[in-house]
This record gives sequence, structure tokens and C-alpha cells, in this order.
Amino acid sequence: MTDFRLRRLTADNLHDLVKLEMRPGQEMYVAPVVQSIAEAYVNPTAWPRAIYRGDTVVGFVMANFDSENEIKAFRCGIWRLNIAADFQGQGAGYFAVEEVAREARERGFDEMTVMWVPGVYGPEGFYLRCGFVPTGEILFDEVVGIRSTEPKDLPLER
Repeated sequence: MTDFRLRRLTADNLHDLVKLEMRPGQEMYVAPVVQSIAEAYVNPTAWPRAIYRGDTVVGFVMANFDSENEIKAFRCGIWRLNIAADFQGQGAGYFAVEEVAREARERGFDEMTVMWVPGVYGPEGFYLRCGFVPTGEILFDEVVGIRSTEPKDLPLER
């Protein structure tokens, strides 16, 4: 996974980010990148990043770090993860999750969360393989998962 890296959003990668396409059926499980970028712009605790493989934008991840948030699930976690259809199953998603965990550790967090909508084409299996465990809490009709920010030895994507 060493050929992946995260970069800040810039005018140079914005076009590639907003045209990322998911696999058919996945669009109902994650917001379009353009919506996420707009939300990051108005939310000062958001941490949006482009995911690159070499010089190619292959995905987008947005985390949130807000230790004072009244909702525990929103204090530290992944808000969005979009991997382009042609790059799914190649390790970009696992890389992004581990990079969010690394950033969270650097900021002093021991746990991080993610939320997902259950469904056939949804990301639940992926997040479970990343070490997230459902908390039993449902927020905004989404399952809340939690895991340690410690590095994980992750299986290859499927």
C-alpha cells in the first residue's frame, strides 16, 4: 500500500475529485464528493483529503476531529470515504482508514468511528474488515461503528 498517499484538496485536484464515480448501486450509500467538499468548507473540524495512487486521484476521504462535540460518534472518525470504481479492491480504502487512524493518534484520540447505511451494496463488510465493531447505536438511520486508532494488519481488499 506504499504507492498510495493523501494530499490536501487544491484547485489542481478538485476536478478529478468531483468526477469520481462509484460502482453502480453504491451512490445511495455515500454522498457525492462535491457535497462532502461543500460540507468541509463550512465545517472547520473536517479533514478532507484526496487519495492518490502515483499521480492519479483514486478516492476521497473526509474525517472529523472535534473532541468537544456533544455527540461522541462525531468527535473523531471517518465521515466519508469514496473510492473510484476502477480502483476498488486495490487497497486504497484500507490505506485511507489507516491514515485517518494515524492522524487521530497524532491528535491524541484512542478511538475513531464511522457510520454506514446497511444494504447490499453498502460498505459494512469493508468497515468490519477494517476492525470497526458496531456499537449498537443508530444515528440518522446509520449504524455507528468504532475501533481503536492503533494500526491494524489488514487483509487484502475484496
